[in-house]
Amino acid sequence: MVGGVLAGIGNYFDLDPTIVRIGYVVLSIASVGFPGLIAYLIMWAIIPEESTF
Repeated sequence: MVGGVLAGIGNYFDLDPTIVRIGYVVLSIASVGFPGLIAYLIMWAIIPEESTF
């Protein structure tokens, strides 16, 4: 919910953002958390903001 990354991924794949967030947290915990945090920060920097035209 910080950068809107997971909500954007959920919207792109037409999935509920809550399910995407839960899946991401589970995968992050399973991989000892730190790689998940780094991946989130990289996605936050790389993924463009949604245009509001």
